[in-house]
Amino acid sequence: MLNLNYVRDNLDLVRKALADRNFPADSLDHFVELDTERRRLISESDAINQRRNAASKEIGELMKAGLRDEAEARKAEVTAFKEQQALLDEQRSEAEAVMNDLLAGLPNIPAEDVPIGPDETANVELRKWGEPRKFDFELKDHVDLGESLGILDLERATKIAGARFAILNGEGARLSRALVNFMLDVHTRDHGYSETIPPFLVNRTALFGTNQLPKFEDDLFHIKDDRGFALIPTAEVPVTNYHADEILDVKDLPKRYTAYTPCFRSEAGSYGRDTRGLIRQHQFEKVELVKVCLPEESESEHERLTADAEKVLQVLGLPYRVVVLSTGDMGFGARKTYDLEVWLPTQNTYREISSCSNCGDFQARRMNLRFRRSGGAKPEFAHTLNGSGLAIGRTWIAILENYQQADGSIELPEVLRPYMNGIKRIG
Repeated sequence: MLNLNYVRDNLDLVRKALADRNFPADSLDHFVELDTERRRLISESDAINQRRNAASKEIGELMKAGLRDEAEARKAEVTAFKEQQALLDEQRSEAEAVMNDLLAGLPNIPAEDVPIGPDETANVELRKWGEPRKFDFELKDHVDLGESLGILDLERATKIAGARFAILNGEGARLSRALVNFMLDVHTRDHGYSETIPPFLVNRTALFGTNQLPKFEDDLFHIKDDRGFALIPTAEVPVTNYHADEILDVKDLPKRYTAYTPCFRSEAGSYGRDTRGLIRQHQFEKVELVKVCLPEESESEHERLTADAEKVLQVLGLPYRVVVLSTGDMGFGARKTYDLEVWLPTQNTYREISSCSNCGDFQARRMNLRFRRSGGAKPEFAHTLNGSGLAIGRTWIAILENYQQADGSIELPEVLRPYMNGIKRIG
């Protein structure tokens, strides 16, 4: 959530930032009206408080002088002042509540070096890694490959659950499990992350903390009971909220966590997009990376987190590119995002496999996540970062398509073979 004082003092900058993000700025007009009213109420309350204090002092003097009737009359005035002040304070609290609701609905301010543009067409490619393989036979996509090998069953998944679900079988299921274990090993062994297994159900407070609520209510799968649970759309939600409402010691930062979880998304608004195969599912799996760090270190930690996700693609030998997202394509809570896009030969293009975002103090403010530099220092809001390291299903797709052979089999990357009981090929 944005800092109220920052918004108040930098209205023109905030208006421009919202315009760059294609976000309507009408709510800022209401914010200004409420802030003006709030200041008026505070001023009136302070003036009444001064009169109340003066009257209370005068009552004491009247009582000392034995003027009891006059003192009682002044007491009635003090009571009236108190009631007026209570009413003004209530009105101020109501205005502040609406202001906070407005702030909760505003996206993060983009970093200064984020490219300005309306959508993904303004994203900027930063670098590429690996050379896409040239094939001398007719390519099959991951659906045809998976079904012909008996490791992917979409038809029965649809019978059981509906569209946008899949069943992985045999060595396909083992490959998915192998990817999870491989990624967790890389991030814990080589990159210094601490592994955690969080809840897969979260409450509304946690969803607000990582900005799924209130804006993205329709993207969630909600549990129908009175506890307000929802299935997690990403491990970012429970893992980033791990230290909500805490004050961390500066010596314990940065915190680096990795977690494997299933993820559940309704894909509201994606009707007709990526309907074939595993690209866009209601249920999928990820290995997530989350960091909590000092404000002055978040940019360098962002670069490191992105490099950590890239390393997985490099070791798997999957060509990819890195793009920085434009203001119009960034997620709601991000101030800067790098997307990793893996090469899919049957689509002849790169497709997103990880988004690595620096959220600054945006989420920390929502979940009251702070740190203290020294014993007597005032607590400050930490910075939070997150990224996929990687999405399991899309990595599964990329391996099938990039490592397919002329006979329809799949040669496995060497680093995965120990996780596959030593087999070198599926088929």
